[in-house]
Amino acid sequence: MWRIGIIVLCATLLTACARTPDEQRIRNAITAMQQAVEAHQPRDFMAYVSPDFTGDDGTVDRAGLANILRAEVLRNDKVGVTLGPIDVELQGDRATVHVVATLTGGSGGLLPEHGAIYSITSGWKRDSKDWRCYNASWEQKL
Repeated sequence: MWRIGIIVLCATLLTACARTPDEQRIRNAITAMQQAVEAHQPRDFMAYVSPDFTGDDGTVDRAGLANILRAEVLRNDKVGVTLGPIDVELQGDRATVHVVATLTGGSGGLLPEHGAIYSITSGWKRDSKDWRCYNASWEQKL
């Protein structure tokens, strides 16, 4: 009986020691950011943004990004974020991510009142065991 317990304990420890690949950690972070925006939680989104963040060719810093997010969630009763495929290119402790995002917003009715499609390229860096976005550029496509 105790042998079964040891086997279960060893299997549990091995599973706990399995490390999530970096590419998956970044994808998980982006999914959590998407969910935070839709849940009107800009603070949760910003948890994945590095303190030295710069965006939109240097015109937006971390505080500016937080203000943009707060304005959008206050302006819209409902915010939708639909992501296309997430392309992650790892380079050691850095990564570049490309994704197309469809953003919608409105009063929460059946159809969104406005929306746009953006092509987003972001730079990520490893911060201890976590990944943080330190740079992003976006271009409205539609």
